[in-house]
Amino acid sequence: MANTPQAKKRIRRNERRAEINGARVSRIRTFVKKVEAALASGDKAAATAALTAVQPELQRGVAKGVLHKNTASRKFSRLTKAVTGLA
Repeated sequence: MANTPQAKKRIRRNERRAEINGARVSRIRTFVKKVEAALASGDKAAATAALTAVQPELQRGVAKGVLHKNTASRKFSRLTKAVTGLA
């Protein structure tokens, strides 16, 4: 249990940040799922549009510190490869 005022404040702050960061990660996942859904349906135009929307979201996640830069790069690379391979 936190005893010092500083430790109590850190607990409050960490709870707020966890909520914000959770929302950010959830938003990124939603964008990724849109690309995957378009890929599953075989709609190349929708997949391309969703891919252009997901790239800045992944970069924003990196900038805000909720994703590692290599993780975002890997996700975008795999999605791009899947969209490009769509006939």
